[in-house]
This record gives sequence, C-alpha cells and structure tokens, in this order.
Amino acid sequence: MRHTPIYAALLGFGLLAQAPASLAKNLVFCSEGSPGGFDTAQYTSATDNDAAEPIYNRLVEFERGATAVKPALAKSWEVSDDGLTYTFHLREGVKFHSNKDFTPSRDFNADDVLFTFNRMLDRNHPFRKAYPTEFPYFVSMSLDKNIARIETTDPMTVVFTLNSVDAAFVQNLAMNFASVLSAEYAEQLMTSGRPSDINQKPIGTGPFVFQRYQKDSQIRYRGNKDYWDPSQVKIDQLIFSINTDPSVRIQKLRKNECQVTLHPRPADLNALKSDPKLQVIEKPGFNLGYIAYNVRHKPFDQLEVRQAMDMAINKSAIVKAVYQEAGQLAVGSMPPTQWSYDDSIKDADYNPDKARELLKAAGVKEGTEITLWAMPVQRPYNPNAKLMAEMLQADWGKVGLNVKIVSYEWGEYLKRTKDGEHDISLIGWTGDNGDPDNWLGTLYSCDAIGSNNYSMWCDPQYDALVKKAKTITDREQRTALYQQAQQRLKQQLPITPIAHSTVNQPLSAKVVDFKVSPFGRNNFSGVSTE
Repeated sequence: MRHTPIYAALLGFGLLAQAPASLAKNLVFCSEGSPGGFDTAQYTSATDNDAAEPIYNRLVEFERGATAVKPALAKSWEVSDDGLTYTFHLREGVKFHSNKDFTPSRDFNADDVLFTFNRMLDRNHPFRKAYPTEFPYFVSMSLDKNIARIETTDPMTVVFTLNSVDAAFVQNLAMNFASVLSAEYAEQLMTSGRPSDINQKPIGTGPFVFQRYQKDSQIRYRGNKDYWDPSQVKIDQLIFSINTDPSVRIQKLRKNECQVTLHPRPADLNALKSDPKLQVIEKPGFNLGYIAYNVRHKPFDQLEVRQAMDMAINKSAIVKAVYQEAGQLAVGSMPPTQWSYDDSIKDADYNPDKARELLKAAGVKEGTEITLWAMPVQRPYNPNAKLMAEMLQADWGKVGLNVKIVSYEWGEYLKRTKDGEHDISLIGWTGDNGDPDNWLGTLYSCDAIGSNNYSMWCDPQYDALVKKAKTITDREQRTALYQQAQQRLKQQLPITPIAHSTVNQPLSAKVVDFKVSPFGRNNFSGVSTE
C-alpha cells in the first residue's frame, strides 16, 4: 500500500489509531487484552483466537456470522461409509505469507496439513521436541486419541483415519486450533534454532499478514494482496488497539479512534444505541458464565459442600446487578439454544440456612478461608467479574465462610486455573462449533482436565455418556445421551451456572458487513469501511 507522507509519519510513530479514516482503508479494533502468542493450537481464550484469526486459514471454516461449515483450504471432502475416513481435496494456488526472515518457495500443499496435525498428534514430533508446548483443545476433544493417522495420497489430498466415529469432526476442524501452519517455515525455524518464533512471528495463508505486536499496546496487520479469495480483503491496515478498560474502549469508539470494539458495560448500552455515529448489533448469546469448584481442593471434594455453596448463592440478584437487562439466569451446563439442551433441569432453591447446615454436617468450620478467583477481563458471559465476586463473597460470608478474592492478568489467570491452583474460579464459555460436545466434552470431561475443565472433575459415569454420544451420528440418540449427562452433572455440581447473556457488538456506523459470530470471535474478512 502507498502512503501519503502524513500517513507514513503517523504509521511510523504508532499513531494510526488517531489517523483520519480518509487517509487509507484502515480499521482499528479496540480489543481488551494482550494475546499470549499467535500459535493458535496452544490457546483457548477469545483474546488469543481473535489475535490469530486474521493470519490463518483452516481446512474448513465457519460461514461468517453462522454455525455452518464451508470449504476453505480444502475445496471439498468425502467421508467413508463407516464414518472413519475423511478425504480432503486441497485448494491449489494458495500462498503463504512472508516476513523479513522467511520467503516461501512453494504454495500450500498436503505437507503443511501433515505438519500442523502431526505436531499435535505425535509427542515425538521433531518440532514439538524443539518447541515443547501443549494443545488443550486437541486433547480435551480427544483428537489425540481418536486420530489414528494422517496420510497424503498426492500433494493436494490428505486422508484422516479415525479410531472411532466422531460426529463433530468436521465442525472441530473449523475451530482456531486447527489453523494450518507452514511446514517450510517450521523447518527453517528449527534449522536456525528459533522454533518459538512460530508463536511470535506467525506465518499463515489468511487475509491479513502479521506485521508487529507490542504487548499491552497494539497488533498490526496488513491486507494480504495475494489472498486466494481477494473479495475478503477490503482493508489495507488492520490494527488491534489493546485497551483493558471498557470505558476507554467506548471513548475511543466515540472519537473514531477505533471503529469496532467489544464487551460494552451493560450501563453503557442505551447511550451507545442512541449515538447516530454508531451501530450496536444485538444477538442472542451462545454462552454461559459459571462458577467452577476445584474438586481436588478440600472441602470441595465433598458433594454436600458443593451443594451448600450452590444454594447459598442469590443468583437472581447477581444476574440483575452484573448483567442488568442483558442477562438470563442459567440453570444448565450449556445454553438453551444448543440442541440437546435438557429443559427439565431445575436449580435448587436459594436457601442460606440449609447451606449453613450442610457445611456444618460436612465438617466445615465457621470462618474457613477459601479463595475465589475473579477474571480480570470482561466477557459477554461475565461483564463484571469483580462485582460478581464481591456479591459471592457476601453470599458465602452469610453461611460462615471467609472468602478471599484473587485475580491475575488474564493469561496468567487461565494458566493457573488450568493448573488447579484455585479453590473456586469465575469462568465461562462461548460455544466454538455448534455441537453439544463443545460444551459437555470440552468443559467437563476427564480429558479436559488441564485444559478447559476448571473443576478438575472426572466422573466415569458422566464421561461414558459423553464419549458414547460422540460416536453416534443420529441426533435423537445423541440428544438422549447428552441429556443424561446433563442430569448427572447437575446432580454432582462441579459447577454452578450463573447466566447467559445477550451479545451487544458496538461499532462505527461506517463499518460495512461486519458479522457477529455466534462463537464470540471477531473476524474482519470481508469487512470494509465507508
């Protein structure tokens, strides 16, 4: 892209966020956190996935703003009659990005798919040994156990063979963790002794090319002029302006210093909706905010204690104060809009007196100190974790517990809770692929401990139901099993569901064709500005 002298100067001093939009086709996104990196297979948070989304493609991808899967790096695929073999035919002429250290010598082909998935599948893979890391999504969905092998029949054909039927397999491959990396770039990084650069200097095939990242400040991308679908690249410069304070994000949006932001406070919504320079897209939330009890920490290993904690919470008061008009009280372990949701499940009544009795019977002494971890960021599923934590502190204080509120920077918070350092944590989820397994398997299964199972709960009866449901393609049969699993989870109470929220997406009225993802992702393919 050619810059005017003024625009070049602004770019050089890092002031693009203040540059008038007329100087170039640029878009600034006010994001709310710094990503840990750009190797998407390592991460599960929306912050990390949003930052990597512009850079990569996957074999298949979700239609923008929808849950349906469409071809991407795979132009077509077939599934064998027994449901165990998936053959993907790859798109030709797709080019990888370059940077100052790497220029690709070939187009995308099957070798890149093999590298991407074998690195996650094989603990002895050379690149994984050179750059050790974990792959939480891949493991929590049992893909490490279920993918028997990945082979190529020619440079543009890849065959996945599974050990058992996985009804959600193609949906899973559309998720961010399955973003396809360059095998050639990985080999160069290994040769030069810099394998970790795959996480900090990413190379992909996506609509935007990574330029640079300044932690807690900004990420810069440029439009990919060689993108295989040029209709999706309508922005010259895409900038993520990182602002943890929601009030700062809203101020910048109103001043046109950014054109898209996220997670407005409920109290700001009326003013945003009445501003003629803005638009607010409202969608039903495909999310759940919940409390996770670490069952590996005493006294939360006792069901009676978890029951007491649950019935001591004044959920309706929390929903009213924290979510205001944008929240609906949650009862189940996934949103009611997810197929197979069991609407027969009910909450226990709010009953502090009975909760106190249960705690006493379980041997929990008056004044017992526990830690409650509160998220440092806003999410649609929890717009104000600090306030929620304070209300829970008061609720549990009424039944004799001394609650200490703990928080960390978001990346550190996720790492420590995945390691099980907390007693109780506030957390949540926005669905990733429209399949019930993305909730019931990804969040609460035994395989998900160490990744997204923040309760550290492993129940063989529950696990058997969820695993069996994945191996069946008939929706009615799957629904019956998933509803049994939901009943079991509600009986055992490793979590207390709090709320589902409506998603409100504020953006400039000049932004064209931005689609709100049901999965909570911010995707700038096909987006332009007037």
